[in-house]
Amino acid sequence: MTPKIPLADWIDWIVAWMENHLGGMFDAISTVIENIVTFFSWIFLLPHPLLFITIIGILAFAIGRLPLMFFTVIGFLLIDNFGYWEHTMNTLGLVITSGLISIVLGIPIGIWSAYSKGTHRIISPVLDFMQTMPAFVYLLPAVTFFSLGVVPGVIASVIFAIPPTIRLTYLGIKQVSQELSEAADAFGSTSWQKLFKVELPLAMPTMMAGINQTIMLSLSMVVIASMIGAQGIGAEVYRAVTQLKIGQGFEAGLAVVVLAIVLDRFTQRLLKPKRKKVAVIGVKRSLRGWVIPTALIIVILFGGIIQAVLQQGEEVTSKTQRENSVGTLFDYNIIGIDPGSGIMKSTALALQDYKLEGWNLIEGSSAAMTAALDKAIRKEEPIVITGWTPHWMFNKYDLKYLEDPLKAYGDAEEIHTVARLGLAEDQPSAYEFLKRFHWTSDEMGEIMTSIQSGETPNKAAAQWAEAHKDHVDEWIKGIPTVAGQSLTLSYVAWDSEIASSHLLQYILEQKLGYKVTALQVEAGPMWTGVANGDVDFTAAAWLPLTHADYWDKYSSQLEDLGPNMTGVKTGLVVPAYVDIESIEDLNKSIE
Repeated sequence: MTPKIPLADWIDWIVAWMENHLGGMFDAISTVIENIVTFFSWIFLLPHPLLFITIIGILAFAIGRLPLMFFTVIGFLLIDNFGYWEHTMNTLGLVITSGLISIVLGIPIGIWSAYSKGTHRIISPVLDFMQTMPAFVYLLPAVTFFSLGVVPGVIASVIFAIPPTIRLTYLGIKQVSQELSEAADAFGSTSWQKLFKVELPLAMPTMMAGINQTIMLSLSMVVIASMIGAQGIGAEVYRAVTQLKIGQGFEAGLAVVVLAIVLDRFTQRLLKPKRKKVAVIGVKRSLRGWVIPTALIIVILFGGIIQAVLQQGEEVTSKTQRENSVGTLFDYNIIGIDPGSGIMKSTALALQDYKLEGWNLIEGSSAAMTAALDKAIRKEEPIVITGWTPHWMFNKYDLKYLEDPLKAYGDAEEIHTVARLGLAEDQPSAYEFLKRFHWTSDEMGEIMTSIQSGETPNKAAAQWAEAHKDHVDEWIKGIPTVAGQSLTLSYVAWDSEIASSHLLQYILEQKLGYKVTALQVEAGPMWTGVANGDVDFTAAAWLPLTHADYWDKYSSQLEDLGPNMTGVKTGLVVPAYVDIESIEDLNKSIE
C-alpha cells in the first residue's frame, strides 16, 4: 500500500513554527484589529438606539429615498424591540472591520494581478483555494495565532471574503478598452496617471460589485465566527440552534437579514456610478452629499458624548477595584464551549454564586477551547476553562479542577444511553446490548488518546475492542446476531462521545451483524431525533445537569437505558502550574 503523505504533520509543523517565530507580529496585528473593531462598535453604540435609527433613516433617505428609509427604520426598530441591539452593533463593527481590511488589501492585489501575468498565475489558484476550502478550517489556525475572541473572527472573515474584491478588481481593469489605454499612452500619460485617471474610473462599477460581495460574505461569517468567541448576533443564532429554540433563532436570524439587506442596499446605492446632472441639480446634490453626513456625524458625537461621560466614573471605579484582583492574571476571561450547553449555563450561575463581577464567559466550541488551552500551556500562561471528565486533555496535560464549595456544578454526572420508544420490540438484540454497555472514563480515555495521536475514530475503536475482548464478550454474551438490520445512532461532536459512539458502531456491526448509520449532530437535534423516532438511540446523554433541559422536554418520548458511565465531572479547570485551588480564589486580591 502506498504510504500516506504526512500533509497533516507538515501543516501542524508550519503552524507551530509560525506561532513560535512570528508571535510578536501576530500580537501586534491582534491589538490593531481589536482596537479597530472596538472603535467601530463604540461609535455605533454611542447614541441611543432611537437616535441611531433616526440617523440611519436620514442616511437611507439621502441614498435611496422613501422605500429604503422605511425598510431601514422598521428593520432596526425590530432589532431593538427583540433585544438584539448591542449584539447587532457588535456584529456591524466586525463586518465593517473585516470589509475594510479586505478592501485595503484586495484592491492593490487585484491591480498588481492585472498588471503582472506571473502574479495572476500565482494568485488565481490561491483564491480558488480560499473560496473552496470550508470556512471552518480557518477557525483553529486563527485561534492558535490570535486566541479566542473577535480578532480570529475578523481574520477568518477576511480570508473568506477577500477573493471577490481581488477577482473583480482584476477583471475590471482587464476589461478596459485597449483603444483607451493606447490613447492615454499617446497623450503621454504615465503608468500612474493611466491607472488613476483612465483604468480605475472605468473599472469602478465592476470593482464595486466585488466590494459589495465582500461585505456580504463578511456578514455571512458571523455565525461561524461565533464558534471561536466572536460575540454578536451570530452567537445568538448559534445559541438558539444548539438549544432548539426555533422562535429565538428566527428573531436573531431576522436581525442578520435586516443588517444584510441594509448593508447591501447602502453599498449598491453609494457605489454605483453617478449620472450627470444639470449644474443647479449638481449643486443641490453636492450640498446634500456633504452637509447631511457632516451634520449626522456631529449628532452622533454629541449625542453619545453625554452617555460616555456618565459611564466614565463608573468605569474608573470598577477598573480601580479590579487592578489588584487575581482576575487580571486571566484577563477576566473564562474560556467556554458551545453557547447554551449545560456546562455554560452552570458556569453562568457560578459567576453569580461566587460574585465574580466583571468576568467574561467566552463562548465558542470545544475545539476552540482546547486550542486556546494548548496555546496557553505551551507558553505557561494562566488560563481557566470549562472542563469535564472524561476528556483527552486530562491525559495530555497536567490539569486540575478548581474546588466548588458552593456546588455550583452540582454533584458528579452520568452519561446515559437513551433510546426511542419501541426499540426493545423492534431490535431486541441491540436493545439488550445497549442496556449492558457500561465502561469507565479511563477505558474511554484510551480511545480518545489514540484518536488524538492520529488514528481515525473507527480504527481506534476497533483496536480498543480487540484489546478488551473480555469486556466486549461480556456485553454481547448470549445475544443473538442479526442479518444486516439497520440502526441509526446520533452523537454530539465531543471527544468523549466520538469515542463511545464509534465503539458502539463497531460492536454492533462486527459482533452483532447490524448496519449502523452514525450521525454527528448538535445536542438539540440529537435529543429531538431520538424523541421523534428518527434516531434509534444515543449514548451521549449527560444527566442530570448538562442535558437537563432536553430531558425535561423529551423524557416522556424516549426510554432511558441507564448510565453507560458514572462519576462524570464538570467544572472550572486550570493548568497545574496556576497557583489557585478554588473558584473562590478567582475573586481574591493579589498578595
